[in-house]
Amino acid sequence: MIFLSQKDIETLFSQLDSTVQLLRNEIDFSYLEALTESGSNLIEKNIPAEMKNILSPATADKLTEIYQGVDTAHTEPEDIRKSLQLAILKGLKEDKVQANHQMTPDAIGFMFVYFIEKVRDTSLKKMRILDPTVGTGNLLSTVYNALATADIEVEAEGIENDDLLIDLAAMATKLQRQNVKLTHQDAVQDLLVDPVDLVVSDLPIGYYPVDERAKTYTSAAKEGHSFAHHLLIEQSMKYLKPNAFGLFLVPKLMFETPEAASLMKAIQELGYLQGMLHLPKELFANEQSQKSILLLQKNGDQAEQAKQVLLGNIPDLKNQQSMLKFMQEVDNWKKENL
Repeated sequence: MIFLSQKDIETLFSQLDSTVQLLRNEIDFSYLEALTESGSNLIEKNIPAEMKNILSPATADKLTEIYQGVDTAHTEPEDIRKSLQLAILKGLKEDKVQANHQMTPDAIGFMFVYFIEKVRDTSLKKMRILDPTVGTGNLLSTVYNALATADIEVEAEGIENDDLLIDLAAMATKLQRQNVKLTHQDAVQDLLVDPVDLVVSDLPIGYYPVDERAKTYTSAAKEGHSFAHHLLIEQSMKYLKPNAFGLFLVPKLMFETPEAASLMKAIQELGYLQGMLHLPKELFANEQSQKSILLLQKNGDQAEQAKQVLLGNIPDLKNQQSMLKFMQEVDNWKKENL
């Protein structure tokens, strides 16, 4: 496999970006639509006939030349992910995509990976992962690549309700040669998903519009619309195998709302709240947008409530001394509680 330097990653991004601009010069695509099309063409190293019929011969030839000059088949999936991330970030900005559709930043993705390494069953050489709100697929791919690097055979599923985002995720996971099944649906509905060893999710924040469906959930609001992120946490817990963990990106103040009691009841029916770590405030624009990583465990014969729930603030990731101290505290917590 070929490992790319940061310069090479930026070169691959530049090649992707060039193909996007070539497509947009002749077709009325948004940036992300063109990126989805171009990434799919890159997988095939060619342009489909129906697309060639729309493009001028010069543009079709230039695109084909770029696609055939990019060697993704022998490039590390994580390097491909980083290049795609640069392109998707540019597209999200250019297309003015709503906040709930933004990509999970790498700093948060890597903290997910860190906690997964601490809590996962190390005897498992094969793992099934579910992301019920997969979006562009960046968080799922970050976790997938980290586990695959640890010589774990990974099988993943992602659920997404947005047409464009699931198309992006499909393109990105195929380009990274990942074993991922994606389903286009509302994740609060019943899912055709076999039990999984791990759930990861950057939860969309807001109200769920279908009250009749929400009422079937323990975490539903007593009156009015229910929080979608509450319902999705409860839903995710149902698809975890016994003793398995779920990690969720949630609002920092989630348990300080009036609706928190019904969410806690749902969690306690299905498993245990084992931790909640507040991410560094430097990662967020303001106090209202601050997030935390919620660590839940499904009930089972080897699961019990931690004597001390892992609570606290993750220090500034650039502060090496503080991070080392924090990691030691997490190690101590694991020894005493899991």
